[in-house]
Amino acid sequence: MSSSSVDPWSPVRWAENGAVRLAFDQWSERVAGEPLLLTIGLGANRKWFPDGLCRMLAAHGFAVARYDQRDGGESTHLPPTATRNPISALFKKRGEAYTAEDMADDAVAVMDALDWPSAHLLGVSLGGAVAQRVALRHPDRVRTLTTMAAVPGDAAGLRALQYVRLRTLAKFAGLKFPDTSEGNIAAGATVTRLLASPKRPFDEPAAREAAARNLDSGVHDQQAQSRQIGAQWHGQKISAITRPTLVLHGEDDPLIKPRAGKAIASRVPGSRLVPLPEVGHEIPESAWKRVAAEVRALADTARHLPAGSTNQDGVLHGEIEESFIAAEGGGEAEEGQVVA
Repeated sequence: MSSSSVDPWSPVRWAENGAVRLAFDQWSERVAGEPLLLTIGLGANRKWFPDGLCRMLAAHGFAVARYDQRDGGESTHLPPTATRNPISALFKKRGEAYTAEDMADDAVAVMDALDWPSAHLLGVSLGGAVAQRVALRHPDRVRTLTTMAAVPGDAAGLRALQYVRLRTLAKFAGLKFPDTSEGNIAAGATVTRLLASPKRPFDEPAAREAAARNLDSGVHDQQAQSRQIGAQWHGQKISAITRPTLVLHGEDDPLIKPRAGKAIASRVPGSRLVPLPEVGHEIPESAWKRVAAEVRALADTARHLPAGSTNQDGVLHGEIEESFIAAEGGGEAEEGQVVA
């Protein structure tokens, strides 16, 4: 959130997908530009997107909007289910509350409420998987797709676990804080530390200050996280994505292994992988300029493309650069290890 006394975001608005109401707002310092919809990760609310990054995206010519996924932030929270832990939810054969298709349709409902026929998508963590599914389910609504710190959108259960550092997930799932202002501040600071790159000094006071500005109980709401992570995808494989795609992944991600980004980039035709040095499962200030520039460059390549346009080989038209950047050294043994 912004440290300024003037809120750069519009008043909250609402979109509807059936019985689910979705909270969203727009960056008010610039309302003109190419539509860009931001989709946040597991349990978190939309305010985890840094204002500084959103300001840079707006300066790059985007009209920025963000929304709370169902079971997050101010959006509708569904009734309790039998599954009460995000880890156990991964092993369920089907979601108990809703499907991944429902979550993809939520994003389109927000676009409808914004009167956006199509938009660029930027999804982080679970939001990255959701954005991939929107590109599969509603390709005509997606101009470009940027997925960051995400697993392949068609991975589920044991197939998804190969990309997750289980010790970090267990720590995340085991967070227990009282649902009070102080509890939410402590939870926010703890999650920030847990997901940060270990190669950068951690600023505990700054993390607590940010958490105090964004009292988000969702980061320790295991019930809501279980419903989100348990939503199963029944659609196409990500190899069927036809929109220009950028894959961002922190080299030091302590939750989702970098091999997840490589898997997405290797399977989505014409996509490009950009590793982010000294970045964990987060969007630190040091990465804002690079992220904004990469999203802008992707949008520029797609300006002349009709929706769903591919060449006869299934590869997107446009200068998307190389389809895959291999890991430094070419090995994955270290990334396959679970870190403490």
